[in-house]
Amino acid sequence: KKKKKKKKKKKEGEAVRLFESFISTHPFRNSGQRITGETMAAASATLQSRLVSSFAGGDLFLHCSRKPLHHLFRCRPGRRQIFMQLPRNLSGLANLLFNKRDADQVPTRERKLLRPGKVSPRRPVPKHIQRPPYVNSQKPPGIASGPEVHDEKGIECMRASGRLAAQVLQYAGTLVKPGVKTDEIDEAVHQMIIDNGAYPSPLGYGSFPKSVCTSVNECICHGIPDSRPLEDGDIINIDVTVYLNGYHGDTSATFFCGEVDNEAKKLVWVTKECLDKAISICGPGVQYKKIGKTIQEHADKHGYGVVREFVGHGVGQVFHADPVILHYRNNNGGCMILNQTFTIEPMLTMGSCNPRIWDDGWTVVTEDGSLSAQFEHTILITNDGAEILTQC
Repeated sequence: KKKKKKKKKKKEGEAVRLFESFISTHPFRNSGQRITGETMAAASATLQSRLVSSFAGGDLFLHCSRKPLHHLFRCRPGRRQIFMQLPRNLSGLANLLFNKRDADQVPTRERKLLRPGKVSPRRPVPKHIQRPPYVNSQKPPGIASGPEVHDEKGIECMRASGRLAAQVLQYAGTLVKPGVKTDEIDEAVHQMIIDNGAYPSPLGYGSFPKSVCTSVNECICHGIPDSRPLEDGDIINIDVTVYLNGYHGDTSATFFCGEVDNEAKKLVWVTKECLDKAISICGPGVQYKKIGKTIQEHADKHGYGVVREFVGHGVGQVFHADPVILHYRNNNGGCMILNQTFTIEPMLTMGSCNPRIWDDGWTVVTEDGSLSAQFEHTILITNDGAEILTQC
């Protein structure tokens, strides 16, 4: 028994030395930046296999926690200290690794957290343009029961709305430059949609005041366009939905603003890969839960968190319908149906995947200020698999 305890302490000591050595030599150590959730994600992804192997075959660590390593670390905004959250039998290791570090050893943050800007008045839509039934209601209609399955006419209408949404999104992406205000993007998107005889679906959905969602940096989703100018190094998700001839087309993408660092680029690329991989496994009879499994596996491979609170959904004559598409491992039932349309829209984070909602009731940000990225397509289930409706 004494030998086992001695061996365990030796293994833990090896892990401590390994991590401290890693921290002292990592580029962020003297980079002038405060260590944030995204920095920890990148560092931990690099080190995880080495740290796990420092324990007896990895069993001690794996039995104590099934979370990716970077999920166990938290940096509190405004404090120059890192905290590691582990089960009680590993808490001593946590203190040895990080909590003993002096404040002057932790670099300062360079990127500023988002703050609400000024929101301009709601933009008008010509009277002749068809509006969704929920417009002017103060409450979102929620998720309609039953899947969106279409006949040939409905499929053509879905293709038309999806194509327009993709064109608008592509145009919006060209506007992403340092100094451009997100409200200016909203204005351009609004004008292009109504010029094509369509209605911007977000406008008037519940109390949402704008025609597009613009989610910058740590904003996970539902960012309200405002007076904040984009800055060099930002990433921004633009979420476009149009209502054309009675059908919604829904899509989003994350864009780079100016010179973006490699860590942010990787997050964006991996998020897009998650969407592509999920679409590739879709087809008639395929279980919905395989989407979540596919996304979670790819995100885990790269050490990113997957947001659970926001989901994909059926879309067509209603904005949000069954099924609810979960982007993480789950045991939900149900299978895909021929001629059905729905969205897949994974949201990945560098650090915590827990959301925090601003006082405006819409803007959702990561609780630790770490970066988030999202991509979304509306797809049609076909005999051959899935057709992406929201592409040019």
